[in-house]
Amino acid sequence: MTKPYHAMTGRSDEWFTPPEIFEALGETFDLDVSQPETGREYLSVPCRRFLTMKNDGLSSAWDGFVWMNPPFGARNGVVPWLARFMRHGNGIACVYARTSAGWFHDCTPKADAMLFPRGKTKFIRPDGSRGNAPGDGIVLIGMGKRAVSALARAQKAGLGITVKIYRKDTV
Repeated sequence: MTKPYHAMTGRSDEWFTPPEIFEALGETFDLDVSQPETGREYLSVPCRRFLTMKNDGLSSAWDGFVWMNPPFGARNGVVPWLARFMRHGNGIACVYARTSAGWFHDCTPKADAMLFPRGKTKFIRPDGSRGNAPGDGIVLIGMGKRAVSALARAQKAGLGITVKIYRKDTV
């Protein structure tokens, strides 16, 4: 069995979100909380400011409308990032769509909407090349009215299917 790209010796855990996602969302973010240290010339995140590993995006102050594509490598490594994102409550997060995972069920009921892109998203490697279809799909998780509008716009653009979250207390 072949290891995923990020698990290969000397390979990066940093994958860049492809530009077509941002084109469909039609947004400029105030802050990217987990931008890579290297290869940023291949990034397409439309943002005013960013944090990198050196800035420790997980513990630094967040403000405004955030974009979060956290490190995907470690098992359940996304959990502290998602918890922080949910507390912040304003932005869009890109994570694995592991709908059977406990963390998915613990975190997503707090979201306002989610968009499941059609097919498997082919991320950009730190060298600028496009990866092959990954083993898992992704989900874009939206918090706040602006995020819900952006996800709805992305659905209209053909990116995927948006689902609005209904909480127990509102049903």
